[in-house]
Amino acid sequence: MSYKLYNYDPSSGVAIPAAALFGLATVIHIVQMIRTRSWYMIPFTIGGVFEAIGYLCRYINATETPNWQITPYIGQSLLILLAPALFAASIYMILGRLIVAVNASSNSIIRPSWLTKIFVIGDVLSFLMQCGGGGFLASAKTQDKVDMGEHMILGGLFVQVFFFGFFIIVSIIFHRRMLASPMNYVGICHIPWARCMNVLYTVSCLIMIRSIYRVIEYVQGSGGYLQSKEAFVYVFDAALMCACCIVLVVLHPSKILAEQGKQYQKTEDLEMLTNRYEAGRNYDVLS
Repeated sequence: MSYKLYNYDPSSGVAIPAAALFGLATVIHIVQMIRTRSWYMIPFTIGGVFEAIGYLCRYINATETPNWQITPYIGQSLLILLAPALFAASIYMILGRLIVAVNASSNSIIRPSWLTKIFVIGDVLSFLMQCGGGGFLASAKTQDKVDMGEHMILGGLFVQVFFFGFFIIVSIIFHRRMLASPMNYVGICHIPWARCMNVLYTVSCLIMIRSIYRVIEYVQGSGGYLQSKEAFVYVFDAALMCACCIVLVVLHPSKILAEQGKQYQKTEDLEMLTNRYEAGRNYDVLS
């Protein structure tokens, strides 16, 4: 049994606007990243490039219907599938830098020095599994090989959902501990950390919903309902990931984390002055 690349005729009229939106958002992210030197956004920016090229490849395939070429198909299949893993890598790093910026390592159940490493390692593992499965699936000629590729992708998606779910739990615990802190951390009043957390929750939920959709899609398999309708790709993948890009364009993390070094120094100065004040009071009492 031969494998059919698409179970529908892909639409060129939707693919081009999707590619354009991702391309525009990515250009803005590149400008913001360079201007603010927020290099932790490099994976996110690469993910945006993946999305834009992926939907451009999808447009190329749409113009070839029904004689689809394998190269654009492989491009759209892999790039659209893998982009959210790159988005997630930057999101992990944003939380780590936020924790350091507000000098609140004690409120995190994972030390900031380990937080980014743990989640990025999980992200890389998920990326490689999905990449391998996507490559295998794209070159499949029989249903057996299609099934094997889908199982590899499904395993990678499960890894992604697991680590991302754990990341959300870590974020919520950190947020709750910050709110429960007696003085809400003196010295960080100029860092709107709560707003940053809300931004992280928003983009995390978007990526999680998309990942769950992909899990269900590959559980159903190539003959499933989700893979038989192109609309699902745009509603539960393209639209959600585009929203993720737009949210971080409007509320770019550099607007908060750019103050990290300066705020760190302010916090240290405040602690030093507080210690001197307490030492002076103790001396007066003793004398």
